Amino acid sequence: MSGQQPSDTMRERAGESSRLLLVLLDANRWLVTAFLSVVLFASIVVGGVLVPNPGLSTGDPIETLYQALITSTVTGVTLVLTLSQLVLSQELGAVGDQRERMDGAMSFRRDVAQAINTDVSPAEPSAFLRVLVTETRDRAVAVDDALANGDLEPDVRDRVTSYLDAVIENADSVIEQLDGATFGEFDVIRAALNYNYSWKLYEGRSITETQGDDLSDGAVAELDSLLATLELFGPAREHFKTLSFQWELSDLSQVLLYTAIPALSVAIASLLFLDPSTISGTSAGLSHALVLVAATTTVSLLPFTILLAYMLRIVTVTKRTLSIGPFILRETDRSGGQP
Repeated sequence: MSGQQPSDTMRERAGESSRLLLVLLDANRWLVTAFLSVVLFASIVVGGVLVPNPGLSTGDPIETLYQALITSTVTGVTLVLTLSQLVLSQELGAVGDQRERMDGAMSFRRDVAQAINTDVSPAEPSAFLRVLVTETRDRAVAVDDALANGDLEPDVRDRVTSYLDAVIENADSVIEQLDGATFGEFDVIRAALNYNYSWKLYEGRSITETQGDDLSDGAVAELDSLLATLELFGPAREHFKTLSFQWELSDLSQVLLYTAIPALSVAIASLLFLDPSTISGTSAGLSHALVLVAATTTVSLLPFTILLAYMLRIVTVTKRTLSIGPFILRETDRSGGQP
């Protein structure tokens, strides 16, 4: 084989730990927001405990803190409007632009329908991706069947068989993940990211160019069909990834607008009425004034922690899907001088 096959699932290919990827990708965004808020609250409390004189009094730094929080909340609302405009800009346009988008979508659906030998390709994203992945599996089985009667050198047969086994195994796993997945949740995109089509396309092209003369005409034809189907999976995945990002940005904009007023109210009320110097007493060794300042600060920064929770997933997925087609940005082991 021209190079060592990278892992199929994105979690295995990633350099981050499984627990970190669980937080970045799989976890509910509200749970991530709660986790970030707890970390923020605890950090403020620990800092107040470690500092002998935390400065919990009227005037600076308390007034400066809440003034900054008010400014940041207003800035966050402005950012929400910008994100909303970004999402809307993809949907607005002249009738000619909309007609061009429609023609492109219908043309792609016809290509997929032709590839999977059906009259109409599925409309639901998970079903659409599932039939494409299923078709690559069936094409790989067809190539394997075409090789059964061929007389190949052991090294050639081992390379092609290993490639086909990898396609079939990965496809079976992704088909199971896509079964029942609902668009709008992360399940569909997670399953699509777990199908390592870039390596399969690269390795398949490499086999065609270097060992094509050793294969039968039937095997070459089936392999070409497999590669053609893989080429359709790439833009399909990118399209649904884009739609998923738009969906998430819409959710983010809505949630931020809902939380902006409570966060702003807490910051303004704290600036006008909170006087930590008048609050006495401790519980479990913690000053009530310190806990109150930490709590109001955490609530005031809730729009920021929500924004951070959503953007962590978006930028992680973007980093893992920068290229389309047979470009592998991760470092892999290669031999024989193959690129």
